[in-house]
Amino acid sequence: MLFSSVVFIFFFLPFVLFMYYVPFRKSIKLKNILLLIASLGFYAWGEPVFVLIMVLSIVFNWLFGLLVDKYREDKVKSRFVLTLMVCFNLTIIFIFKYLMFTLENINFFFKTNIHVPYIALPIGISFFTFQNMSYVIDVYRKNGEVQKNPLYVGLYISFFPQLIAGPIVRYETIAKEINYRKETLDDFSQGVCRFIMGLGKKVLLANNMALIADKAFALGGDKLSVSFAWLGAIAYAFQIFFDFSGYSDMAIGLGRMFGFHFLENFNYPYISKSISEFWRRWHISLSTWFRDYVYFPLGGSRVKTKRKLIFNLFVVWALTGLWHGANWTFIFWGLLYFVLIAIEKLIDFQNKFKKLNILKYLYTMLFVLLGWVLFRADSIGQAIDYMKAMFGLKGSPAFDDTTLLYFQEYKYFLLLCVLSSVPLSNWLSAKINKESKLYSIGYICSYLLIFVLSISYIIKGTYNPFIYFNF
Repeated sequence: MLFSSVVFIFFFLPFVLFMYYVPFRKSIKLKNILLLIASLGFYAWGEPVFVLIMVLSIVFNWLFGLLVDKYREDKVKSRFVLTLMVCFNLTIIFIFKYLMFTLENINFFFKTNIHVPYIALPIGISFFTFQNMSYVIDVYRKNGEVQKNPLYVGLYISFFPQLIAGPIVRYETIAKEINYRKETLDDFSQGVCRFIMGLGKKVLLANNMALIADKAFALGGDKLSVSFAWLGAIAYAFQIFFDFSGYSDMAIGLGRMFGFHFLENFNYPYISKSISEFWRRWHISLSTWFRDYVYFPLGGSRVKTKRKLIFNLFVVWALTGLWHGANWTFIFWGLLYFVLIAIEKLIDFQNKFKKLNILKYLYTMLFVLLGWVLFRADSIGQAIDYMKAMFGLKGSPAFDDTTLLYFQEYKYFLLLCVLSSVPLSNWLSAKINKESKLYSIGYICSYLLIFVLSISYIIKGTYNPFIYFNF
């Protein structure tokens, strides 16, 4: 079930909110049970079989949490439980996400003929697997009390606002709110506005950018002009940003409606002036997850040798690329960022080029765009062909009618994407008198307009799936 669907907006969400705030309003236990049932139903709507995999994962990690809490003072036993937990979760994600890829590559490189079974990928398996691991590790680190009630562990893992495409919610973030939370009108109204803003990002911006990007990548390097190759790459950069940040906004907004406070997942990444800064602003929940659960345990940047630092970065970015999918494009995409961030750390990039902000910004956006081409392509070969077209190495014209046609058709959406990628709203908010009636009227009308326009696009049945559902 999509957040940006008529079924969710006009049926599922109103029903759950009504039950939550009317018949179950006085009991936190009943509210939690309602949200758990709604969340499992939400997932089962599109994945009726794979909901059993998620339930199995929840039960085992609940048991791991109990064992870690019981044997915390015994380092040998607690670490053994942690090892079992990691092996269990990684085995599940390997079987469903990477087994086919592994067997195909074994057949290719070793000329074997091993049968490769078709294994369907459960939606959001990477997200809920990482949250399962977060729960047990946070209990072990005393960053949240162990949940003896398996239903509450189930709620944390399966909570429908962030279940399928994040943000990855750390257990310590909402551990107390599962048992003790207080819903307020202010939180609810902010949640509604945040949801509408995310809906607008997805339906009005990401979906329209997808039409340009899909056309460009479908043409292939040989038929792309230089200008349309760049336009397609820029459109995809906007598409994936507003698609994913829009989902995160909707998830954060939905959480607020039910009294949960999720951390931010994006912070204007396209204003970054280094690759390191970009990843502090992009998909923050994934970056911090790898930082706290992989990078820091390996020693982080506080290691004695540069070789160890490079090794730690390599592990993190190889895993980051692999986390996104079973394809060499994702692995090389992760390794691209490993090389760039390793170079930035080794040469002290931030301090060495303080006065060259424009050049730093251009450098960052260039490699981010090239990275998105690699991320979007179906194969390494397609990515290379596309990049060649971007730099005029395929013999194609610099400009063509296709570029003009798509630019004219989507120029206002492109402008909105640019304006929405910078903290313009923050600047305007600081200049406006929020106490005035004119501001209040304009604020309400603007959100109503975004909502009405978004619904009109949804009803028209335009491009709608979320990119990160695949991960």
